[in-house]
Amino acid sequence: MQIHVYDTYVKAKDGHIMHFDVFTAVKDDQKAVEYAKEWLTSIDEADAVVTSKECSFCHSQSAPPEVVDAINKDGYYIYKMEGCA
Repeated sequence: MQIHVYDTYVKAKDGHIMHFDVFTAVKDDQKAVEYAKEWLTSIDEADAVVTSKECSFCHSQSAPPEVVDAINKDGYYIYKMEGCA
């Protein structure tokens, strides 16, 4: 499966920067922002500002089976990098 990667940087409520990627099956900027917001809400960061400025398309790539499974189940996968819970 070819996935689309959206590089995302948002400011957490305590002021630190969270850096993560949103992986999706469909190249859709607005959907990627929605997925980022959904995930942020799930980790109690619902007030974080995330728009297409903070969540931007980076590249497309193939994905390992566990990522494909998560995308098939939830529509997206979050790859946590820096400052994520």
